[in-house]
Amino acid sequence: MIRYAIDPSTGAQGNEWAVILAGGDGIRLRSLTRHIAGDERPKQFCPVLGRGSLLEETRRRAALALAPERTLYVVNRAHEFYYAPLLAGIAPDNIVVQPRNCGTAPAILYSLLRIAARDSKALVVFLPSDHFVSDNQKFMAQVRAAFDSARACPDLVVLLGLEPENPEVEYGWIEPGLPIHGQQNVFAVRRFWEKPSAMLAQALQRRGCLWNSFVMVAAVQALIEIIESAIPEISQFFMRVAPHIGGNRESAAIADLYARLSEANFSHQVLAHQPERLAVFKVTGVRWNDLGEPKRVLASLAMAGVKPRWAEAAVPQFA
Repeated sequence: MIRYAIDPSTGAQGNEWAVILAGGDGIRLRSLTRHIAGDERPKQFCPVLGRGSLLEETRRRAALALAPERTLYVVNRAHEFYYAPLLAGIAPDNIVVQPRNCGTAPAILYSLLRIAARDSKALVVFLPSDHFVSDNQKFMAQVRAAFDSARACPDLVVLLGLEPENPEVEYGWIEPGLPIHGQQNVFAVRRFWEKPSAMLAQALQRRGCLWNSFVMVAAVQALIEIIESAIPEISQFFMRVAPHIGGNRESAAIADLYARLSEANFSHQVLAHQPERLAVFKVTGVRWNDLGEPKRVLASLAMAGVKPRWAEAAVPQFA
């Protein structure tokens, strides 16, 4: 049995990794990022919350529980002008550069193969870089607990779910099932709902369903397995280039792969079809928002009790 050292500063074991997803184009927020930064940069590279870019904020959040040397960043080549200065000093092996944006499923699978090439027994948390979290310490403490659950249930993907504050139709929803034996605040997943109608979202909220934060913790091999099962037509392409990951041929092999790759959404095409492989960790004591629309950005600023200078002129325009 492999024993991993525990990092005294974070409590993380040596096989625990983080992946920060920062490859989206942020199209719906472009008018706001133009107002804030003067150009239509993707939101993760913009100081939307007034305290550095969202990518930097996510990086600080991750560092509360995971070692920086085991934190990867998924980006797209087209955004290099924006991400290069923010990731200066990060080891090249920890920057996963996609030739183009093909959706969340390829981004996740590529980063999983990067980690697997370095540690086949790894566990990983995926952290989108466009979230507001009201209390980073409390949130990451629960991510740490989710790692414990993923270690105890290595075949499951542990999603972090939050109690909904409204019947949001743009989020994924999780319908919890029975509690998982021996795990606190962790439940089986009865069903996964991706972007429900307004009427259905109201019903889901009434019956105790949770927002899916898209933060998830699992063994790397478990995630690879569910992707292979759900979208074999995409995973088989990645498996062909897997032997080149970490070698001199990786860049060329990935470029060739992405030139032929179709888009794939991880929530819709992977999670929604395999509830039996999912568990949900119910997050408590934290407010959360996906910063996908201007109105959610303004709501998050109100939650945090802050008002950056840009927001003073933006409220009438973006409310």
